[in-house]
Amino acid sequence: MSYLNPSTGSGSRTSRMTFEFGRTYVVRPKGKHQATIVWLHGLGDNGSSWSQLLESLPLPNIKWICPTAPTRPVAILGGFPCTAWFDVGELSDDGPDDLEGLDASVAHIANLLSTEPVDVKLGIGGFSMGAATALYSATCFAQGKYGNGNPYPVILKAIIGLSGWLPGSRNVRNKIEGSLEAARRAASLPILLCHGMCDEVVPYVYGERSTHVLSSAGYRNLAFKKYDGLGHYTVPKEMDEVCNWLSARLELEGCR
Repeated sequence: MSYLNPSTGSGSRTSRMTFEFGRTYVVRPKGKHQATIVWLHGLGDNGSSWSQLLESLPLPNIKWICPTAPTRPVAILGGFPCTAWFDVGELSDDGPDDLEGLDASVAHIANLLSTEPVDVKLGIGGFSMGAATALYSATCFAQGKYGNGNPYPVILKAIIGLSGWLPGSRNVRNKIEGSLEAARRAASLPILLCHGMCDEVVPYVYGERSTHVLSSAGYRNLAFKKYDGLGHYTVPKEMDEVCNWLSARLELEGCR
């Protein structure tokens, strides 16, 4: 599937980039369908590997949608093309954010959720760059619009970020505080962040900083879990935390 993203550049020039998304993998609920969560892989990965892990979790009432990011040149890899939700040069608060790529991916995710039944709760989770994209979705949901100003169309009930960071963090607080409706949405959205203290790819400090920025911006329903000795991967203890948190926040039946 492709997503055509119009964005206005400097002056009146309008640039248009087409992002070709890869295959989407779906894990059907084994019980009553109460929630649908889009789960986003990390840099260079695809939806298949996470769909296999998610299928093994004791969450029979969740439908998992695992899309695959577009293949694109990535600056942090010296321009080498691989699957990526957006372009990233370095993990830095001062570095430029690829808002066009972020908006395209977040719109693709929202589109996947928009066709779900109205009585089903919707969420987004991810690992590493996928977690970053999930957190960017959380800011779009609160503001009610993407970075390019187009309206954000779905109501989110849960965000999960494992070993990730918050893109555009330096602007989040101003954007949320400027609107009562944005502040209300931010306060209502449950977010779980988990990070390994020995993460050699996305250092632990980025998870800690993202939590602080979101909290100061008005995201009040926020949990941050740290794991001693954990690097840039997930472990059963962390996934147990995810299961327990989702069961409680989404009020799922018949879990555990």
